[in-house]
Amino acid sequence: MSDATAPQAQTGGALLTVEKLERHFEGLKAVDGISFTVGPHEVVSIIGPNGSGKTTTLNLVTGTIPANGGTITLDGADIGHADTARIAEDGVARTFQNGRVFATLSVADNIEVGIHSTLRASRPFRRLSRMFLLRWIPLLAELYIAIIGTPASRRERREIDATISAEIERFEARLGPRRDDPAYSLSYANRRRTEIARALALKPKLLVLDEPTAGMNQSETAEVLRQLLELKAEGQAILLVEHKLDLVMSVSDRVIVMDGGRIIAQGRPEQVRRDPAVIEAYLGRRRGLGGEDLV
Repeated sequence: MSDATAPQAQTGGALLTVEKLERHFEGLKAVDGISFTVGPHEVVSIIGPNGSGKTTTLNLVTGTIPANGGTITLDGADIGHADTARIAEDGVARTFQNGRVFATLSVADNIEVGIHSTLRASRPFRRLSRMFLLRWIPLLAELYIAIIGTPASRRERREIDATISAEIERFEARLGPRRDDPAYSLSYANRRRTEIARALALKPKLLVLDEPTAGMNQSETAEVLRQLLELKAEGQAILLVEHKLDLVMSVSDRVIVMDGGRIIAQGRPEQVRRDPAVIEAYLGRRRGLGGEDLV
């Protein structure tokens, strides 16, 4: 039975809480009053037909576009009106559906970009950068530290190098030999791996992945699944949009199904995959998700 109309789960202790979220485009309700949570250490996947509002939901959660209504909280703090930089500083990192890397930067430098929002010693007075009249103060301080350096900034540099090495080691067979190669020279799959490594370098509270296996073959998809399962075992909270249902069903603690901008069902993978309303909306035929007959 669909959980879409069931009372919302208790939000106490939730890492991410989305309530009555809305986004309209010229009158079209791309996201129509949805509510859900992601708990600490939980993997939640959003599935649904093309145009159902999945990526728009991720864009709203990560501040890429503003909401027209509703609330988004992370660890109890309202991030619904925050910009992407502030949300990253608060601990949300994401990848994009079409893959985004800096083509002329090396793999290592691309990963380092993901660490920028976590820097302390190298970015003193960084909160002043949000104040128009005072933003020159952190700029001068960062320039001084870049030229002269301090013991704290040198320690932080060593920590940055260690983080970069750790994330490359996560994809060692693929990215290790290409550490210093420019991103434009990488295969599509390795650009996606670089983007995931960059997001993980932030050490995020919540990792948001938009179709991480898009364009990958079966072997590459299986490799990403293994890495996602490792992240899950490490306790990483993940909000995932993915079309490959075998991966979704293998890695998810809960699955949310969207159609027409609304949540039509949510629950554990084994519940969702046999929900008749989900099958009708998602596949348009009376078979279980993954090709299994309904019973």
